[in-house]
Amino acid sequence: MSGNTKLVSLQELHKFNNFEILAKQVVEGTIIGLHKSQFHGFSVEFAEHRIYNPGDPLKNIDWKVYGRTDKLFVKKFEEETNLRCRVVIDASSSMYFPEEENKDKDIRFNKLAFSIVSAGALMHIFKKQRDAVALSIFTDKVEEHTRTRSTTVHHNLINSTLEKYLKQDKRGVKTAAAKCLHEIAENTHRRSMVIIFSDMLENTEHADAVFSALQHLKHNKHEIVLFHVVDQKKEIEFEFENRPYLFVDLETNEKIKIESNSIKDHYHAQMKKFKQGIMMKCAQYQIDFVEADINKDFSQIMVPYLNKRAKMMV
Repeated sequence: MSGNTKLVSLQELHKFNNFEILAKQVVEGTIIGLHKSQFHGFSVEFAEHRIYNPGDPLKNIDWKVYGRTDKLFVKKFEEETNLRCRVVIDASSSMYFPEEENKDKDIRFNKLAFSIVSAGALMHIFKKQRDAVALSIFTDKVEEHTRTRSTTVHHNLINSTLEKYLKQDKRGVKTAAAKCLHEIAENTHRRSMVIIFSDMLENTEHADAVFSALQHLKHNKHEIVLFHVVDQKKEIEFEFENRPYLFVDLETNEKIKIESNSIKDHYHAQMKKFKQGIMMKCAQYQIDFVEADINKDFSQIMVPYLNKRAKMMV
């Protein structure tokens, strides 16, 4: 990897035509772009070294260590999986915001693309760390729910599934997060880290039901990280020119034409209340809440995950 590798953002994804290369670039750009001390030991895939014994496979000899010490050491690999991780992605139509005028691109600039690429980058880390992984994708139903495995075949299957959703384009698909998360909780039996990507926008009226489902996951002893995926400029700050706009609900296709500044103050107040409600519930249930702005680079996903993983492995 060249020294000029930089942090990758969603706006730059059109440069890549291979999903696995893209995921690898996101991870390596993050590692190089941030303070290396935060990721000390990240690339280490084995537990420790031990002195070479006659009969040990020559392929496990660490020749770099031999060059420095003139002694033969072998890499002692972990026999068991370090961690079990399940990634959960909300793929309902609200996650296709913002819509791009140019729809010919393989990867579009929206919340779902950000979530899928983030998941792909995490999968790359899971594979490096020999962690067992699983994937769940939901809309108004659970569309994907894989077993938890650490094999290369399993990783390839998950990457293919992510790439499929990255390139599809659905409208009018509502969210049923509470029902789906309860189902995922019922079918995730062993203690895991559960990483959720969602805008949580289904649920201004049903927030308690959704957090009851999250509490269900906590009751099953899972550690939960909720990445609240948003377009900070448009969805939170409501940065629109002062002119009439036609706003369309991507899930119901309901439309309203209104001048942006006439509702901006009320919108800010409601979104602030909505976000504070999510954060308070997460704090109450000991769920890690991370706001993920699609306008920023992917380090906002990598760093919280790696910090969480380090705490769980202590």
